[in-house]
Amino acid sequence: MTNQSEEYILARNKSFCSFCPGYCCYRLPGATLYLDAADINRMARYFGISDGEVRARYLENKNTFKTKEDGSCLLLADDRFCKRCTIHEARPRQCRDFPYDNPCPYLENPGLLDIIQPRIERSLYTGLTNRR
Repeated sequence: MTNQSEEYILARNKSFCSFCPGYCCYRLPGATLYLDAADINRMARYFGISDGEVRARYLENKNTFKTKEDGSCLLLADDRFCKRCTIHEARPRQCRDFPYDNPCPYLENPGLLDIIQPRIERSLYTGLTNRR
């Protein structure tokens, strides 16, 4: 019998993230991606724009990412199956830290996959067919 830490070693060391289609990049009801001043400044330097311009282009309310119609992050690429974050080097701390040394909840909870997977498939289908 294996213990839980052995079963989820990929989720804990984030190796799975390199091949993930971006499950955590879709907003679920009640979920919030909080950006702090350091995140906003990191993105501003990455894009070569002001912090205020980052807020205007990418944030809603004070510190939350805007999303596309399907609930995905505005900065998520729709033209590839993995490594979809277009600002990976400058991504917010909350994105960097997820899943917080826990097993990935999207792999653990079939209910979450039932919600997210159809959105991912529609997004990728649209993105890939629009490239042709």
